[in-house]
Amino acid sequence: MGASSSSDRGAAASHEQKQLQDEEEALAASTGFLPFLRTAFSNLSSPRSPSLPLSSLQAALSLDVPVLASESTPVPEHFSALLSNLGSTLVSLFFPTTDDHADGGIDWIGLLRGYNRCCARMPVSQSINLLYRLYAALSRQAGAPCGLEFDPDGDDNGKVGGSLLMGDVLVLLWICWIMGHSSRIANMPKEGKNPLMLPDVTHLLLSLFVSCGVVVEEDESIWRCDVAAVDKGVSAQKLQTWVLSTAPGLANCLANYVQDRIRACSSSEESGGSSVTDDSSSAVVGDTCLLTRGRAWAVSLTLRDRLSEEFLVASFQGMNSEDLLYRSAIHGKGLSRFWANVEGYNGPLIILVSASSADSTEGSNIARRWIIGILTAQGFENRDTFFGSSGYLYAVSPAFHVYSPSGKEKNFLYCHLRPTIRAYEANPKPVGLAFGGSVGNERIFLDEDFARMTVRHHAVDKTYQHGSLFPNQGYLPVEASVTEVEVWGFGGQVAREHRDAYKKRETLFSEQRRKVDLKTFGSWEDSPEKMMMDMVSDPNRVRREDR
Repeated sequence: MGASSSSDRGAAASHEQKQLQDEEEALAASTGFLPFLRTAFSNLSSPRSPSLPLSSLQAALSLDVPVLASESTPVPEHFSALLSNLGSTLVSLFFPTTDDHADGGIDWIGLLRGYNRCCARMPVSQSINLLYRLYAALSRQAGAPCGLEFDPDGDDNGKVGGSLLMGDVLVLLWICWIMGHSSRIANMPKEGKNPLMLPDVTHLLLSLFVSCGVVVEEDESIWRCDVAAVDKGVSAQKLQTWVLSTAPGLANCLANYVQDRIRACSSSEESGGSSVTDDSSSAVVGDTCLLTRGRAWAVSLTLRDRLSEEFLVASFQGMNSEDLLYRSAIHGKGLSRFWANVEGYNGPLIILVSASSADSTEGSNIARRWIIGILTAQGFENRDTFFGSSGYLYAVSPAFHVYSPSGKEKNFLYCHLRPTIRAYEANPKPVGLAFGGSVGNERIFLDEDFARMTVRHHAVDKTYQHGSLFPNQGYLPVEASVTEVEVWGFGGQVAREHRDAYKKRETLFSEQRRKVDLKTFGSWEDSPEKMMMDMVSDPNRVRREDR
């Protein structure tokens, strides 16, 4: 009787274990990552042990980050300690150990459960809570203060309290940036002399502070706000709301990091770390352009398609110089110069415009400089009506905001050149570039010379979501002086080749139209010009038609 009861309990436990394994495998398979998990578990575990050593998994989830430097705000002293504890903290938080083994290893089900806690399909709010827990645990390991508070009895989706100071948010953003580039950082030369340059994320911090009410966007101080001097905290709930509305891509950083590290373990070739896939020594454009690495990363956080990865790569190594289609400082200002460089490019584009407007309040004449961006899904066409299939508006500087399509109208793009053949038009169409709104009442309009830009209130626009494109925009149309215009292409090699072929074809047609073949004309005696000259010289001479 006793032996039978013991056998029944063992069979029931084995059945529950098998059922749990099937559930975890199905959850991991829904992400398309189950084959990588099997290979990584096989490569990291010992053939004589059914579990994966704890130290092996910690090393696999760690990242050897080179010397760090920053483009703007100084790097905190404890930042390197945070990164060095990344692997061990991830294992202790999410991967349960096996009590049956003396070394405290992790079995196959434990690896699946840990992966699913980090990378399975879940609400964005739960992903942000996991990121909070990771940052709080890293801060404890490094001995740094952290104002986040957690319910000790709550799960991963429990409510998170407390707040984060400016320095904490800055470090959290930089950790997310590093986790998003883990595969590229792992392939960097270990003896490289150049430090890993962290991007300038001041525009993201200022966007957060404006969203949370720490900095008032209508206040005069926003134009000279030093985010490093802000000593007020941002609550965890407000930070989560800002991420959901402005930078939802931050919620995917933890899952992408875990997947990249496991994918590296499943490939024996990549484990050597000697190859470099993204060579930063290639021809790239530095941060002297409007599209800096920090701004490219901010745009990537707002997208969820292929373009997100394109902007993410640009935020690490900078933009390729071949993708710079037009820059007014290089190619000259004006719609004709712009059209000569972008005509024939059929691919996604981002247009950045730097402008300045004078503050007219109380007789002040102080210039306010700001940058706005427009992301389009297609190239430009010379039309007298709006066109386009999709697009985004961005307030890039000083504070970052994104305005996605509203779905009510499709007036995304407007590009109209002055016609070569002058003809009378009862209602001539405006010549220039426009985005949103309607003809004659555009939300953004650049004139023919790229000297002035008109920005109207969002009430006139049903194509893009509502919001101000720069601080203190107000309700009236704002006339601003254009400082710089940039256009970057994200259509890849195919779009560049298509544009080059189009330009060669247009050049060939132009040369053919300019050439005059004298053999096609008759003699001078039979030409109309000879007859006209004779009539002018002797208009009374009687001429009889030759029959």
